[in-house]
Amino acid sequence: MEKDDHWSDEANCRTADPEGLFGPSSDQKRAKSVCTDCRVRLACLAEALDNRIEFGVWGGMTERERRTLLRRRPHVGSWLHVLRKADPLQDRPRARSEYR
Repeated sequence: MEKDDHWSDEANCRTADPEGLFGPSSDQKRAKSVCTDCRVRLACLAEALDNRIEFGVWGGMTERERRTLLRRRPHVGSWLHVLRKADPLQDRPRARSEYR
């Protein structure tokens, strides 16, 4: 991504119906599946955690899952660093053949 780009420009869900991402819990499993192979999943999740976003699926986690994580680690100031350490391959550059 270039400096002026935002992670959401690369997100798998950028063209998804918002109702599916922010709808009832019965839709959350389907919404989470959109995040599975998303190359910006960690940036998305970090934004939701850093900003305490309460609704919807972000970075493959529901609001309930994010609340649990925030309760376990209340002193984390920047989640992206923590998440990248836990999943160092997530933000790897993609081979040209991986682009859709």
